[in-house]
Amino acid sequence: MSRATPKSPSLAVAAIAKRKDAAAALKRIITLGLLDKSRKVIKREDRVEIPILQQLGGFDMVVQDRPSFYRKLPDLTAALQGQIPEGLLSLLPRGWFILGEVIIVKIHPLLRDYESHIGDALLRYYPRCSTVLADEGISGQLRQPVRRTIVGSRSRTTHKENGVVFHLDAREVMFSPGNLRERMRMGRLGKGEVVVDMFAGIGYFSIPMAVHSRPRKILAIELNPQSYHFLCQNIEANGVQDIVQPILGDCAVETPQGIADRVLMGMVQVTNRYLETGIAALKPGGTLHYHQTIPSRRFPEAAVEEVKEAAAAMGRRAEILKCRRVKKFSPGVVHAVIDARIDRDF
Repeated sequence: MSRATPKSPSLAVAAIAKRKDAAAALKRIITLGLLDKSRKVIKREDRVEIPILQQLGGFDMVVQDRPSFYRKLPDLTAALQGQIPEGLLSLLPRGWFILGEVIIVKIHPLLRDYESHIGDALLRYYPRCSTVLADEGISGQLRQPVRRTIVGSRSRTTHKENGVVFHLDAREVMFSPGNLRERMRMGRLGKGEVVVDMFAGIGYFSIPMAVHSRPRKILAIELNPQSYHFLCQNIEANGVQDIVQPILGDCAVETPQGIADRVLMGMVQVTNRYLETGIAALKPGGTLHYHQTIPSRRFPEAAVEEVKEAAAAMGRRAEILKCRRVKKFSPGVVHAVIDARIDRDF
């Protein structure tokens, strides 16, 4: 590794940040559009190296002798040539995600007769994995995934990210890779606070927050018995029994009033039905994290209006702190999260 002033954009240049300043530095680089997404951020003993596309003022820089690149997704077309009719090769999946030892992939309906070939090819690319599931969407009030086993038999797995362990059954409970950044963000909030997580699931937000920020107490409410089972298991696996209290039940009934410094509302589509319940749980000056799906063209005002109107209906004031796009939800629709401070009654 050598310190240098880079002279060529083809060099693997990285900005150096102290570990304590790394999150802010990464945010700045992303905002400027200068993050090199083909390379990984490298953590060293005393610093973090953030890959950048060009020179950037305000940072020391290094030219990496051995940069760490992200592995490109395999090309299934080449792997399945001759096993699938030529006219169907263009329909092969171009993306998938992995939870522990389980690969989850969307299969085009015209490829259903060939899905075992697709599953076998994926397992050859990822030998540590043992099962491939076909993802067919979400069903019901409890938002349970609809998934079929293509290859393998074991859908229970253990997924690790950001220093947190999640046990889950990939056929039975939701886990969205697109929410990773939001799970990491929640891990930086809530220190010393009383938190209510109204849609806890298997602990997506509660457990990263408990592990990394150590709130005084988190009430994690979950309606789905399957998800609740894994929530309890994950609380124990991560050693946060003294912080996270799991509650099996409907958050419309189980959410206490006036006790929380922070409320997490990590559901989408129907979250507005529970807004007044979430606001009522907050102490004056508490923070609400409101997730909702809204038309892209109305981001963020559609969700902001819902929060402000619900607060006003209860005689309270909502101060909007931050609006984030979590991910694309469907064509023309985004998953948004609104952070709001809910102040005292008028």
